[in-house]
Amino acid sequence: MISSPAGNDLPFDSGQCEQGRNFTNKVWNAYRLLASWEEKDFDQPESASIAANWFSARFNRVLEEINDAFDKFRISEALMLTYKLVWDDFCSWYLEMIKPGYEQPIDVLTKKQAISFFERLLQIMHPFTPFVAEELWHLIRQRKEGEDIIVSQWPALENIASSYLDLFEVAQEVITGIRNIRKSGNIATKVRLDLKVKRNNEASAQFDPIIIKMGNLSSLEYVVEKPLQANSFLVRGNEFYVPFGEEIDLAAERKKMEEELTYTKGFLRSVQSKLTNEKFMSGAPAQVVEMERKKENDALVKIKLLEEKIKELN
Repeated sequence: MISSPAGNDLPFDSGQCEQGRNFTNKVWNAYRLLASWEEKDFDQPESASIAANWFSARFNRVLEEINDAFDKFRISEALMLTYKLVWDDFCSWYLEMIKPGYEQPIDVLTKKQAISFFERLLQIMHPFTPFVAEELWHLIRQRKEGEDIIVSQWPALENIASSYLDLFEVAQEVITGIRNIRKSGNIATKVRLDLKVKRNNEASAQFDPIIIKMGNLSSLEYVVEKPLQANSFLVRGNEFYVPFGEEIDLAAERKKMEEELTYTKGFLRSVQSKLTNEKFMSGAPAQVVEMERKKENDALVKIKLLEEKIKELN
């Protein structure tokens, strides 16, 4: 179903069945993770509260799209939306945001919210995975006779807090930037890092608790001056710095930054060639032109930042 949009032929491939198997395994593992968390009565962490507000907004935004897809008989589209909501948003982000530390308990409210979200996901999964969804529906909590998922009420659409969705996109980019620094520097996930932020544009600190938890940070500090001897990345024009540890090879870092600078300058030239092309400028929609101008501005800021960091390392 996921590979058969309306009007197209479906060439069968057994590999597509493996995708379905992997998906249901993912859902079962999510259930096992939830069931394994010991709950205790203590105050909900701020990061878990923010995560719940975000996932509620995300669920309702996608539910609105799923409902529209069903109304238009776009079954493949409804399934893909469901798949990504479960795999990406719930499993890869929400559960990671609320997961307690190793052998630590979870607060009662957070686990209750997570189970409620999981039940609603099972309901929208049910048309596509009826047997798995029904089995998990009865495993996740005690039900009375006849309280089956097949006769349960389809989730009602609630208000969508769009501001949460926009802010989380920024937080995702920051977390990804931190992870990229870990990967490029072979820094273990368990090693806590410091993050310093230099604001050039207006930015909310609302998702800072999520960034601290997901980035495994020991501190997150807003600064006026750029710190020396630090890895850096840009998100929406704001500068993020992770100070070097003692084990960092400065020569290797300088070489890496020089390579990134060369690539960014090439990227800038390709963008500017579009913006100076009369045919492109006259024929492209205004939003496309605006996007290219944003790419140009971001590249110019990044080039300036890289040049300054390379100079500091010399």
